[in-house]
Amino acid sequence: MSEQSSDQTQHSLPLITHLLELRDRILKVVIVVLVIFFSLVYFANDIYHYIAIPLTSQLPIGSSMIATGVATPFFTPIKLTIVLSIFVAIPAILHQVWAFIAPGLYKHERRLIAPLVISSALLFYLGMMFAYYVVFPLAFSFFTSTAPEGVTIATDISSYLDFVLKLFFAFGLAFEIPVATLVLCWTGATTPEALRAKRPYIVVAAFVFGMLLTPPDVISQTLLAVPMLILFELGLLFARFYVKKPEDDEELGNTIHKQSKQSD
Repeated sequence: MSEQSSDQTQHSLPLITHLLELRDRILKVVIVVLVIFFSLVYFANDIYHYIAIPLTSQLPIGSSMIATGVATPFFTPIKLTIVLSIFVAIPAILHQVWAFIAPGLYKHERRLIAPLVISSALLFYLGMMFAYYVVFPLAFSFFTSTAPEGVTIATDISSYLDFVLKLFFAFGLAFEIPVATLVLCWTGATTPEALRAKRPYIVVAAFVFGMLLTPPDVISQTLLAVPMLILFELGLLFARFYVKKPEDDEELGNTIHKQSKQSD
């Protein structure tokens, strides 16, 4: 009976260790986000003003944004600052994820994961910049120019924030397509040739995702779908160099064999 309980304790220790490490890394991420938030919260109104420029610059003379809730002028910039703090902390978040999973990876896996973590953060930021500097001006110019005669445009600041955050997330996520393509080819789930054969279906899927991830207007959908297709082709271009090779499987088998011999 004592031997059985001893074995159970030995098997539970690694799990407890991993859970404690996961807790510590989550706490580090929370601390980083809080530090960034408290560094930016003083400038919350200025940050919101900057985010609102693509819309306010397109409003007719004399028009402005409005706040329909009593506490909306206070909480909306704070909400934006919280989300911005998380976005800014993405490199630190990815670093903690990488540090947590790296010990369980094989050598050839660690060689690929590090560049993918860095490129994922850069592509996410690039997607947000594309949304702010390209999509927002075109979309808001179109929306304001098509308003019926006699209608005064006065967008609620909370509704506007929800709108832009949705687009930021959609474009940031869409720009991760090259990374997703590389991972699929590298793990052996598919090949560049198989993805090229499915290109017509991927074109349709890009526009469907553009419709689901963006507001219901053709401009936003197209401006999301087209970069997705370009990034997919870019991912295919680099995926040729990251196709899973037979020597990777051989290395994995050798490693497992060594570990099994050591355990024996």
